[in-house]
Amino acid sequence: MNRVLPIFIWGLHILFSPFLFAQTLTSTVLDSVTQKPVPYATVLLNNKGVITNEEGKFTFLIDEGVQETDSLFISCIGYESIGKPLKEFKEKTILLAPKAIELREVIVSNKDYTPEEILEFVEDNIEKNYRLGFTKKRLFLRESNSNYISKSDYRIKESTIPELNREFLDSVLRSVPTNDTYYTEVLGDLYGNEDEDEQKLDLIKASELYDKSSRLDLENLEERFNEIIKKNVKTDSYFKIKSGLFGTKVDADELFETEVDSNDVKSLNEELEETTERKKFFSNYKKSTLANLYTNLPIFEDTDYNVLWKSRRYDLTLEAFTFIGDKALYVIDFKPKRSEEFRGKLYIDANDFALVKMDFENVEPLRKFKLLGISLNEYLAKGSILFGKDDDGKYSLRYYEITKGNRVGFKRPVKIIEKNKNVKGRRKQNELHLKIDAAFNGRNKYEVVVFETDPISESTFESFTEKKDVLPQYMPNYDPEFWQGYSIMEPNTAIKEFTSVVKEEE
Repeated sequence: MNRVLPIFIWGLHILFSPFLFAQTLTSTVLDSVTQKPVPYATVLLNNKGVITNEEGKFTFLIDEGVQETDSLFISCIGYESIGKPLKEFKEKTILLAPKAIELREVIVSNKDYTPEEILEFVEDNIEKNYRLGFTKKRLFLRESNSNYISKSDYRIKESTIPELNREFLDSVLRSVPTNDTYYTEVLGDLYGNEDEDEQKLDLIKASELYDKSSRLDLENLEERFNEIIKKNVKTDSYFKIKSGLFGTKVDADELFETEVDSNDVKSLNEELEETTERKKFFSNYKKSTLANLYTNLPIFEDTDYNVLWKSRRYDLTLEAFTFIGDKALYVIDFKPKRSEEFRGKLYIDANDFALVKMDFENVEPLRKFKLLGISLNEYLAKGSILFGKDDDGKYSLRYYEITKGNRVGFKRPVKIIEKNKNVKGRRKQNELHLKIDAAFNGRNKYEVVVFETDPISESTFESFTEKKDVLPQYMPNYDPEFWQGYSIMEPNTAIKEFTSVVKEEE
């Protein structure tokens, strides 16, 4: 029988046998001096790994065949690494000791290179150091989205339909949530190489966590709107929707729903087709997200983080040395001289000149425009990328985190005009003329953890067929049972404590 045990005390209380497997080990990694969490530390067991979250917590799925004598390795930049048998871990927290920088030892064992020379060595050794070409990556993606409305003003300039008045429009605004938080998580295998078009995704499981009560009640709003339209609009009318110079046409028939018998075969087939399309859309969207993140790694030439490939465009400073265990790392600060978008820090292995970690943030908006009352400001892109070394000496992606922020504004007049070509005389029947001033803010965080990376052949990639048969399971509250039996990144406190607001029935 396969049992999953949440384990908080390691070592003496853990028994491994052929009859007890797929256990889950949970712990928190702390700084031994400050007692503060150590985020994004790498935890490895038998060449499989996880990453601690921002609170230093991790959960590790123990596969069948793991013995209590097998060693668990924990490492993080700036700390002494730990590596010892599972049975020797006896506490629910693990302490990492900060690594003292022995500068003289680093300088003696490594030549005094300039930061420009170091980056040249990194570029020259990319093919040797990194696992390139086609690979299969078992990974976990978490998206955390937070959106809120910062402004929602409007003014009615004209309305010939009495029901489309300020009272109705105010009620519409009240039904629109002022803020919204949404989480999605997926586990799957990503097949592909550094080409964004050469990617395939095999989804295993997915979830979505949000509060339905904080979302716009579209069905209720549509029902109320349709009632008003049916009472005031002729069914052979059409609408012209204009905003300044732009306009579009909508037939009145498109606003009215047609009821269909649920027992009707055609209706059921359409519902099935809609579900199939949703699965395809979800799979394609997640594949696109992962492909965009992976193919934008700094080790690839077409990356947005081009400091390795365009180093002359940056001011480089050899800031310090640090360590991962006993391995010395160069720490290079970079910032653009002119028009490049990012600044940050590079952590480079002093022995093989591999880029181990990159911290980055934008120095100016990535995209910003304002035209005819519509504005967009992509003001934030900040994150970290972490590579790990496998047993064969090749580096591969371990963790990728980026937070993006944007603001969207809409300040324009809007006209909705009903026209009817079959009415004699005046074709224009009704009109609603508004002036809208609205602003929306959003912050999206993407976290990718790669547990395993295996090389595959191009023929293996070509022969793999995507199933696209997974939809996320909706959760109104965080459910710790959902991911039991699977390796994921431990959720933070905000996710664990997320609960939907239950509305009382009227």
